[in-house]
Amino acid sequence: MSLTVLLDSGPLGLLTNPKRTQDTIDATQWAIAMMLAGHRFVVPAIADYEVRRELIRARKAKGLSSLDRWNTARPDRYLPLSDSALRLGADLWARARNAGTATADPKELDADVLIAAQALDIGLPSSDFVIATVNVGHLALFVPADLWTNIKP
Repeated sequence: MSLTVLLDSGPLGLLTNPKRTQDTIDATQWAIAMMLAGHRFVVPAIADYEVRRELIRARKAKGLSSLDRWNTARPDRYLPLSDSALRLGADLWARARNAGTATADPKELDADVLIAAQALDIGLPSSDFVIATVNVGHLALFVPADLWTNIKP
C-alpha cells in the first residue's frame, strides 16, 4: 500500500538543508527508501512557509534553492493552501478550543492546525496518509502523525 507522507517543517527542514550533518543524511536516506518503496511526499504550504521564513531571515540562499528544488521535484509535491483548508483549519481550531485542548496561544496562527487541515482537505482515508514530524503532540489530535523516524518504508 502506498502512503502519502505530508512533511511538517522539522523533517522538511532536514531534507532540504544543504549542510550534510548526520541528521540531514539520515533524513535523506529515509526519504529515498520511502520513495523507492512507492510512497509519496507532500509539502503543505504552511510547512514550506515555516521553513522558508527562517531561511529568508537568515539569508540562506542555498537553503532556499534546496527547498524550491525539493518542492518542485514532482508536480504533485507542493500542496497550496486552499480556502477549504483554511475554513477546515478554523473549524478544527475552534473545536479544539471548545474542548479545552488549546494547541497554541489564541493570538497565534497555529500552523499545526493548518497543516492538519491541509492533510484532511486532500480527501484521503486516514489509513492512507501520515504527517511526518518531530513533534507529534498537537498534530495527532486531528490527523495521523508520527515522528519521521518511526515511519518505515
